[in-house]
Amino acid sequence: MIRPQLRPVVIEQALAAMPCTTCGARVHSACGAIDDHDLHRLASMAHIVEAPAGRVFVREGDPADSFFNISSGTARLFKELPDGRRQIVGFVGTGHFLGLAVSDTYAFTAEAIEPVRYCRFPRAKLKDLMVDFPAMEKRLLSVAANELVAAQEQMLLLGRKTSIERVASFLLAQSVLGVPCGQPRNQLSLKMGRGDIADYLGMRIETVSRAFGRLRAEKLIELLTNTDVMILDRAALEALASDGSLAARRPSAP
Repeated sequence: MIRPQLRPVVIEQALAAMPCTTCGARVHSACGAIDDHDLHRLASMAHIVEAPAGRVFVREGDPADSFFNISSGTARLFKELPDGRRQIVGFVGTGHFLGLAVSDTYAFTAEAIEPVRYCRFPRAKLKDLMVDFPAMEKRLLSVAANELVAAQEQMLLLGRKTSIERVASFLLAQSVLGVPCGQPRNQLSLKMGRGDIADYLGMRIETVSRAFGRLRAEKLIELLTNTDVMILDRAALEALASDGSLAARRPSAP
């Protein structure tokens, strides 16, 4: 009796799925909705790309024919304004899924702040995969909903909050970036410079620097280096971000 040779098929699928099974971003991203034994299907359509710092890998207005999953590194998302300026609309890192817009073109430009590694999935093929794996489609719908909430929070940030409240809100948002569960981080490594933060918060660089200095003087944060920040008093920082309580007690920095 000849037995079916199943083992070589299993090995072949395991090798095909290797980029996904060893990816540290999987636990943070929509790809985590795919079971291990089906990862070879996801891996077969992924194009793994590395973009050096300063490289644009998604361009506003280009045909939206792909999805992008960031597996390492940090990128800025921005929109070009008619007068040539740019408005940064967000920062993305490990586990972020880009390209979920319903329009036929990308609504933003994505540029690597540091070396970025990402998987690019053809939109048509990934949509076919989601038919077989509704859990992934559900996860992506959750991602889209979170992006909508983030956009609403950004409007509130720019329209209603003072400069120090904006910086406090920004630091709190960065502390939970890439943390799907568990405790937020208190030590942050900000890959973006003060100029990027200013563009994102709708402020001048000098105002951002003064806000950081004010938070440090109030002992809410400690500036370990120019990029590394330690949150010392999260409760006070949250109160400041939500209702400006600190600003109400003490005069704003000049």
